Amino acid sequence: MPDFTPPALLDRVYQTLDINADTQAALSRATQTLSVGVPLRRDDGSLEVLSGWRVQYDTTLGPAKGGIRFHPDVNAEETTELAFWMTIKCALMDLPYGGGKGGVKVDPKKLSPMEVERLARSYVRAVYDSVGPNRDIPAPDVNTDARVMGWMVDKYSNIARRREPAAITGKPICLGGSEGRTASTGQGALHVLNEWMKRQEKAPEDTTIAVQGFGNAGAHFAMLAHQAGYKVIAVSDSGGAIHAEDGLDPQAVWQHKNAEKELKGMVYCDSSVCEQDDYDTLDKGKLLSLDVDVLALAALQNAVTDDNVGGVQAPLVLELANGPVTADADATLQDNGQTVLPDVLVNAGGVTVSYYEWIQGRTGDRWSADEVGDRLKRRMTGAAKDVFDRMEERDIPAREAAYGIAVERIANAIASRGDEAYYRG
Repeated sequence: MPDFTPPALLDRVYQTLDINADTQAALSRATQTLSVGVPLRRDDGSLEVLSGWRVQYDTTLGPAKGGIRFHPDVNAEETTELAFWMTIKCALMDLPYGGGKGGVKVDPKKLSPMEVERLARSYVRAVYDSVGPNRDIPAPDVNTDARVMGWMVDKYSNIARRREPAAITGKPICLGGSEGRTASTGQGALHVLNEWMKRQEKAPEDTTIAVQGFGNAGAHFAMLAHQAGYKVIAVSDSGGAIHAEDGLDPQAVWQHKNAEKELKGMVYCDSSVCEQDDYDTLDKGKLLSLDVDVLALAALQNAVTDDNVGGVQAPLVLELANGPVTADADATLQDNGQTVLPDVLVNAGGVTVSYYEWIQGRTGDRWSADEVGDRLKRRMTGAAKDVFDRMEERDIPAREAAYGIAVERIANAIASRGDEAYYRG
């Protein structure tokens, strides 16, 4: 069993809300952890067997839902932690899902496009018996995208001997994907930010933003924020960072970064934001300490830790990535009077539009981009209002408010089926 312990925050939520013992037991460990060997035939004919996982943390509210990542740091504990966060996220967004997650320990940037395709299909073969539209629905995550999901749903359908568009979400639209899915995480984050700024009575034009992580989520958030009038003054990726005090154009940066990928037909981008000549370069670590109104963390876990939290000046930290702020650093930011809007709310746009894609796949219906966008805005804004209202009413941090709402929903579902109090009479 992976060495994962739910966050201490849960204990505070349990005590404050008097959560029943059955819920506490259910959320203490994953329901199912699948460890698999993923065979990969390399282009030179050699065979490599990679380590892979698929975790279903809790399915009280519905089938598991969660992404698949290809990354050299993937392991059982991380996958379990991510599945736990998905459990909280889906409950907070009031989606009929539990939490799941999967991944393969590999550096996909060292693979050819053909090897990535084989890897995607091989992973589906390995976990096929544990996933599906009524049990566990995978989606994109770090280093996986619509193309990879297309390969995966194709393999799933081949094994099932029938077309199963609802088995995997985040697919290309022509293969049963949804309008609006690619930008959904960034778009959802912007809805949360807009709701927060409205409560602070601060206009986008008066708000500066730095974005750590210029992948799909970070880039789309930056582009959409720029379009909404916010001033994005810095962005970074794994290769470096760029900075412009008067603001930069995220759309141009994104197009430049992906130009080489498009020209060469690559699966992954080898270029970096810092290769552009139009802006000043910046040490990517220093982006965290810029004097901005909003620091958007869209890279990987543990970006802000005890070692660097002292340099964070932004009064508002927006968690687009999963777990970018460690628990200790989170406490320090709160003590300093800084606000952290948590990942389980901020990046929930992706799973929300995945839910819309799942509905479309199950019904055969097709929704327009406007319809998807309107539904996403209503749900993200509604969830943000719920969290912010609870923050104000109970004078608690946003993360505790979000977890409280989610855990209450799971607890109510468990109690409705009969918990310890019911059976004791």
